[in-house]
Amino acid sequence: MSAVAPESRLVATGRVGRRKRKSRIMEGVALLASLLAVAVLALMIGSVLVKAIPGLSLDLFTENQALFGEAGGGIANAFVGTLIIVAIATLLALPVGVLVAVYVGEFAPPQVSLLVRSSLDVLNGIPSIVIGIFVYTLLVLRFKQSGIMAAIALAIIALPLVSRATQEVLALVPQSLREASQALGISKWRTILRVVLPVTIGGILTGTTLAIARVAGETAPILFTSTLFTNTTSWDPRNALATVPFKIFVYSEDPDPNLHRQAWAGAFVLILFVLVISLSARFLLHRSRRKLRGR
Repeated sequence: MSAVAPESRLVATGRVGRRKRKSRIMEGVALLASLLAVAVLALMIGSVLVKAIPGLSLDLFTENQALFGEAGGGIANAFVGTLIIVAIATLLALPVGVLVAVYVGEFAPPQVSLLVRSSLDVLNGIPSIVIGIFVYTLLVLRFKQSGIMAAIALAIIALPLVSRATQEVLALVPQSLREASQALGISKWRTILRVVLPVTIGGILTGTTLAIARVAGETAPILFTSTLFTNTTSWDPRNALATVPFKIFVYSEDPDPNLHRQAWAGAFVLILFVLVISLSARFLLHRSRRKLRGR
């Protein structure tokens, strides 16, 4: 008769056991915190969707505000205005942010680089309403409210986001790529233009999309730069343009229940837009990191 050896197991005891128990507890706490964050997001989106469903229709995107007490209407001029203002703000912030990042990462001495990075961090932390007041005092009082003024305010908000994201992705580019290019006799600026920037395009787009998601929902700068608009759809940024965040702000305080429904519908569309932009940014960032790591 053959004897079967008993199964041996290593059981953590003493100090090792306590460490493992603490590790499992902290993992559980971290998991609960993550679930809480996801639950808050799901609860917010779900509650907005429930209130937005009565106002979601094709008219919301094709019609302008109806008269008081009348059903129907929409915020087509606000969608057009938001699209124009955010597009101009992106065109203003993207090249400046990339050039600042290239100077800080490739040309600036350490002291200047530290100063510029600190300035961008401070600018990123300034409340958006302060930036709106700054643009209002500097430009709007001298000229007038317009989509261009609103775009300038949003571009100031987006600038540090684009620049810091570009700086981070430039730091991931292997130094050997720069050295190999310059060893072939290519100048430094051509190396940056033809070798470094094409490799980092995914990271630059990531920072840009995150900046778009940030400025698309800003209301405070719009209050000082683009609120004196007409109830018509205008494509001219030289005039004041309606925006979705400002429409939500105004409609939420209006006694007309029809406008309340449109405000909830506009809020849901704005949340959906930010969600899609954020997921796209994460996807681009993942692709950029894989490309830089050669995978």
